[in-house]
Amino acid sequence: MASTFTTRIRLTQQGDGDNPNSWGTVLNNGVVSLVDEAVAAYTTVILGANATVTLSAVDGGTDVPRSAFLETNGTVGGAHTTISMIIPNVTKGYVINNQTTYTTTTNVIKIKTAPGAGYVIPQGGVVQVIVDTDGSVWSTNTAGSGTAASRDVGACATNLPDVSIADLRYVRTSATSTIIASDLHIKQGQLIVGTSSRAYNPISTLTDAASITSDFAKGNNFLVTIGGNRTLAAPSNAVAGQSGSIYIIQDGTGSRTLAYNAAWQFVSAAVPTLSTGTTDVDMLVYMARSATTIDAVLLKNFDR
Repeated sequence: MASTFTTRIRLTQQGDGDNPNSWGTVLNNGVVSLVDEAVAAYTTVILGANATVTLSAVDGGTDVPRSAFLETNGTVGGAHTTISMIIPNVTKGYVINNQTTYTTTTNVIKIKTAPGAGYVIPQGGVVQVIVDTDGSVWSTNTAGSGTAASRDVGACATNLPDVSIADLRYVRTSATSTIIASDLHIKQGQLIVGTSSRAYNPISTLTDAASITSDFAKGNNFLVTIGGNRTLAAPSNAVAGQSGSIYIIQDGTGSRTLAYNAAWQFVSAAVPTLSTGTTDVDMLVYMARSATTIDAVLLKNFDR
């Protein structure tokens, strides 16, 4: 009877009377060594410009997809944003260490069987994946790991082990983000800042021009030093209920005037005039009644 091979990790099954005088060699090379690979081998797969990289299976001999641990490496991108690493369509587990360099942020590396949908491996991440009986590939640690940019754990209650849903340590952040948990309470429809911590909105400097523009989506408090007779334009992105102030400072010449777009409304319809001394500081305090109507009061000449 001729030798056959196991269906999953392709070990040699010697037939009765097969391989006379070499039975032990076949056993060592076709079974023992291959079991060692399946349990502990760490193999690097170099990925590059090709859209697919197929890890070929070898019956009774050394091959890459038998390894327990696979590291993807190389540089991907260019003509293909999705690179598929094709593994044999048999039930098996892998630990994948994705150390591949991506040429664009849209690059994706997917491990899959030929008929299956596959699983996207996070860049810089180490994940365990399972090939199911239907040829699909899924991860046993769906929270994943990897770089901050690729890490998106979703709602803590469903995608992380037992942690507090309100635990700010699991907030996804990028660029500049500072979160101080003490005395900060975030509930649905509420933001409560405790009295032991200060809350403030920075002052944004506006560009001096004939028509001074402001974007209320960028803050609540603003400052501008005027170097001529100006008009304060209607703010963009105002939201009803938003309030704040705008410091208006005379330059070293002084006597500059400020007109107002019709969006700005004043007490008794009386449009205020600025203080006129050199470097005088006035403050326009406002609240948005709507996106297009801003009620304001001018507080004048902050000086001693």
